[in-house]
Amino acid sequence: MFDGIRQYYQELIPKLSDEEWLQLENRLVIESYPKGSLVCREGENCKGVYYIHKGLARLYYTVDGREICTGFAKEGEYLSEYDSFLTQSPASQSMDVLEDTIIINLPYEKMQDLYRNYPIYNQAGRKIAEGLFILISRYNTRLLTLSPEDRYQYIIDNQYHLIQRVPQYMLASFIGISPEHLSRIRKKMIR
Repeated sequence: MFDGIRQYYQELIPKLSDEEWLQLENRLVIESYPKGSLVCREGENCKGVYYIHKGLARLYYTVDGREICTGFAKEGEYLSEYDSFLTQSPASQSMDVLEDTIIINLPYEKMQDLYRNYPIYNQAGRKIAEGLFILISRYNTRLLTLSPEDRYQYIIDNQYHLIQRVPQYMLASFIGISPEHLSRIRKKMIR
């Protein structure tokens, strides 16, 4: 069960010892969520950082009853409402699962304990935060500078699994357009 997440951490911090890994492993919590379940609800504190062992999760805002998707995570990736998790304040986004999903959760208090007692995890946390910053920065740049057609092409080229696993209306929201507009783009690209 922990092979994928162990490999993830060993790539982040190659000098991770067996003892340091064991300390992390002992703090991890395995959670199962059926398709459609909420992992983190807007307005509640996000209780963990979630490594997706199996399945697919989505992060989204709700504005005037409309869901605005800001991210997805599949097997081997992390997802969390990081602002809420790090500040232990109410989340501004919700996180749900789009398929039956198994998550490996590192709860806040257990992560803080690792930071206090095993400095190598401060390095891992920094690298994860840096990776998240780069991901968000690139997403924002694409959203602000690319046309909707180019944003969709980016997903085809770099995140094709989303096209296969995510409903079209969620993809449209992620790209920042209406489902009808995405349908027109797809028809134009097929020609």
